[in-house]
Amino acid sequence: MKSIFHKITSFTMALLVLFSTFSFSVAQHYCGDVLVDYSFMGHAESCDMEVQETAELPEFNLVKADCCSDEVLTVDGQNDLKVSFEKLSFEQQQFVASFIYTYLNLYEGLPENIVPFSDYPPPLLVKDIQILDQIFLI
Repeated sequence: MKSIFHKITSFTMALLVLFSTFSFSVAQHYCGDVLVDYSFMGHAESCDMEVQETAELPEFNLVKADCCSDEVLTVDGQNDLKVSFEKLSFEQQQFVASFIYTYLNLYEGLPENIVPFSDYPPPLLVKDIQILDQIFLI
């Protein structure tokens, strides 16, 4: 039972570290208000309307507005996982040290196994109470 609990705990801690350090980005390409393409790896493909829309008009010397837009959503994971012990104040360091010391010594066993009733014999059986009361263990 302890082994299974230990494996489950270590697996969940590994997943916690994995997901806290995991970073990704999603590139999206919109043409107007319509999502045309998205990509989890790299850049989203364009719909090639930018090339047609941005052509210059030589007689008016104007440039048409671009109807397409690109968005990149980025989720950055945690880069520094090492917690420095020096960043703690003196009182916090003292608390951590005393907590660890008391926790390690909490489960320390006795030097010898003491049985307080080892010198006394069991009582004499006068009547068999189980047979008298007809109580049997099955």
